[in-house]
Amino acid sequence: MAWIIKYHSDKIQSDLLHLPSGLLSRYVHCTDRMLLFGPDLGMPHTRAMGQGLYELRLKSKEGLRRVFYGLLIDQHIVMLHVFAKKTEKTPLKDLALARQRLREWTHADS
Repeated sequence: MAWIIKYHSDKIQSDLLHLPSGLLSRYVHCTDRMLLFGPDLGMPHTRAMGQGLYELRLKSKEGLRRVFYGLLIDQHIVMLHVFAKKTEKTPLKDLALARQRLREWTHADS
């Protein structure tokens, strides 16, 4: 069974589809692979963030973006949050927001 990608909101989907061309190309390439092979592409493409949260790492000449995503039952991947990476460490507010959104999705499945 193939994987399915969902989005937390239309805004997140729109933000991802309006990334600069280099970043959008990386996003499409990585998500195409995720649909076929599953959500864990390994470094440098993806990284586990703990508590069921994962990070898609996008890099191009236009900069760095991170997309937090989680896994749901029946091979569903849900894109939770996208942000521009500007510092070495992941901002705690972005991490907290993604974890809260993942909780909303996992409780909705119960």
